[in-house]
Amino acid sequence: MFAKRIKRTILEVLRGGEDLDFTAMGVKRAIALLSVPMVLEMAGEALFALVDVFFVSRVSMDAVATVGLTESVMTIIYSLAWGMGMGITAVVARRTGEKDAGGASRAALQGVILATAIGLAIAVPGMLFASDILRLMGADAAVVRTGSGYTAILFGSNVVILLLFSINAIFRGAGNALMALWSLWLANIVNCILDPLLIFGIGPLPEMGLTGAAVATSIGRGCGVLLQLWYLFRPAGRVSLRGVPLRVNLGVMANIIKVSFWGTVQFLIPSGSWMFLVRIVSSFGSPAVAGYTIAVRMIIFSLLPAWGMANAASTLVGQNLGARQPERAARSAWLCGHYNMAFMVSVAVFFWIAAPWLIAFFTTDAAVASFGIDALRIICLGYFFYGYGMVLAQAFNGAGDTLTPTWMNVICFWVLEIPLAWFLARYLGWGPNGVFASVAISESALALLSGYLFRMGRWKLVKV
Repeated sequence: MFAKRIKRTILEVLRGGEDLDFTAMGVKRAIALLSVPMVLEMAGEALFALVDVFFVSRVSMDAVATVGLTESVMTIIYSLAWGMGMGITAVVARRTGEKDAGGASRAALQGVILATAIGLAIAVPGMLFASDILRLMGADAAVVRTGSGYTAILFGSNVVILLLFSINAIFRGAGNALMALWSLWLANIVNCILDPLLIFGIGPLPEMGLTGAAVATSIGRGCGVLLQLWYLFRPAGRVSLRGVPLRVNLGVMANIIKVSFWGTVQFLIPSGSWMFLVRIVSSFGSPAVAGYTIAVRMIIFSLLPAWGMANAASTLVGQNLGARQPERAARSAWLCGHYNMAFMVSVAVFFWIAAPWLIAFFTTDAAVASFGIDALRIICLGYFFYGYGMVLAQAFNGAGDTLTPTWMNVICFWVLEIPLAWFLARYLGWGPNGVFASVAISESALALLSGYLFRMGRWKLVKV
């Protein structure tokens, strides 16, 4: 009986579609149908990071350090993408729960327009000042010389990043997690094929080195966006841009911006913290930055699938509030938290045991490997709490309450994490391990605070 139920659920997941009503079916079934494709979607995003650092690590240690420093600044772009995604998902999910297909489609179009405009505004200065950005982050002359092209291309292609995240947020809000999965995996497959071809110049293609990784990633994500747009302009579906007037709707866009603003700030806060942490680590030399970069890429690989569960909670909370079922929304979030915690703890145990072998897969440099092993083991100590924290934070966002997670991030990342990292690393002399410890401590504090505030239930009263 259990095996048949699992088989039936897998077939439902693979079939997907927008005809499912997640506010009426069983909560556990709804979580399974949403979370499985969302987990696989986020695993695809995580694979971007691992594939890039795997091939780049074959170029040089300076190339890996460049990726780490660039990514620490690119987190600003990812913050904008996640923040807009929160607003888009919240509004589309609420309209979907209200059975307002027209309202969901209008919100989707305004999200696409907003992502395009912001992406174009950032692209030009990002490309022009790529070398200055690397110097600002503490890169030495060799890293600037090696990586300025890589950094310029990634910043120049940020409009593609914003569109990929924002359109997938539309699909998630509508409950079509399977389409979000397909678009990201197409982007990933293209990146996996092009990465070695462009980095090492295989066949007739030129050897572009580190720059080739940026070109491959940008082309891969561009292919994903083309698939998304093709699907959105189909006439059928719960959300379709076919026939929606192509103009700015100030009322709808203002609603998205209202929710997205604090969502963006919410992610900019840990991104700013991340930049400070990398700056502290860079003061201990390029091997520390390279080891930290490899470990963080592996951590991202483990966290992004967990974000799939968190995104499922966000969609379920938004749709159930739209359907006027707040208690069902709360139960959905807590169940997602339980499942996520179990997953994160199992990953933490695996990382602690297998850290030396995992890091050795990416580097043979003893100094780099030592820093990477320490980072992986220390940071994963906070996974038990973080499994709940990331789900509950997304539950707030799905309800449209993006302000509460924002000020929680201020407290945990700026008031706690940054000073603690400096104190442990420089004052107590723990070195980079002090930075790693500050991450585990601050993330655990954030999870405890999220749980307390979520139980208070004020998020149930937010209007979107």
